[in-house]
Amino acid sequence: MGFEEKFSLRGKSMIITGASKGIGAGVAGLMAELGVRLYLAARGKDALEGVCAAIREKGGEACPYTVDLRNVADIRRCVDKIARDQGKIDILFNNAGMGKPIPALDLEESDWDEMMDLNLKGMFFFSQAVAKKMAATGGGKIINMSSQASVAAISGETIYCASKAGVNQMTKVLAYEWAGKKITVNAIGPTFVYTPGTAERLDDPAFRAEVLKNIPLGRVCSMEDVAGTVAFLASPASDMLTGDFILIDGGWTIT
Repeated sequence: MGFEEKFSLRGKSMIITGASKGIGAGVAGLMAELGVRLYLAARGKDALEGVCAAIREKGGEACPYTVDLRNVADIRRCVDKIARDQGKIDILFNNAGMGKPIPALDLEESDWDEMMDLNLKGMFFFSQAVAKKMAATGGGKIINMSSQASVAAISGETIYCASKAGVNQMTKVLAYEWAGKKITVNAIGPTFVYTPGTAERLDDPAFRAEVLKNIPLGRVCSMEDVAGTVAFLASPASDMLTGDFILIDGGWTIT
C-alpha cells in the first residue's frame, strides 16, 4: 500500500450514530465527499432521511436506519439489519450523545439515567453489536465521541463530564480486549463545535467571549476539524493507534 493510499477511505463502509443533525450530519456529509458508504443511524426518521437525501443529491452513498440508542434490543436489531442489508462494516463513529446543563444540587435521578443511558450505555452496546460483526469479517475501526469535558470540569455539566470520562476509560478497555480481533477503538474530544444546535449560545457575544478566552487558538471547532480527525482514525494511516484519546480543543486543556 502506497503512502497516499493509507489516507484513503474510498469504498469503506461507515456507521454514524446520531446522524440526523449536528455533528453527526455534518461529519456524514464530509465523509461522503471522501467516498465513504454511509449507514446513518438515529431516532428521527424524517430528519435522517433528509440528511441521506442531501448526501445522495451530491453523488454520495447514504442509507438511513432508525434506532433508539437507549434500548439495547433496538440497537441489536438495527446493527443486525445493517449487516444483513450492507454486509461488511468497516468503521463505526459513535457520535450520538446529549448534554443538558443542570447545577449539581438540582440533578434528579431521571436526569442522570437519561444522559448516562445515551452517552455511555448506548455507546457500549452499539459498539458491542458492531464489534461482533467486525470480528467475523476481519476487523474494523471504532471511533467514540468523547469531549474536552471528559478531562476539564465544566460548571453545570456533572453528568455530561462524568459520562464522557467514562467513554475515555471504556475506549481503553475495549481497545485492549478487541485488539486481537483486529478492531481498533479510539476516542476524540472536541471543544465547542459550531452547529445549528450550539449556534444560539455561540452567537451570544458574551458566551462566545467566555469560551474563547479558554482556547489559545482563538476559535471554536469547525465541522472540518472534527471530520478530519475522524477521517484519520478511520483510515489505514492510524492502524497503530488504539485506546487513544485525541483532543480537538485548540489548547483548552494544555494547562
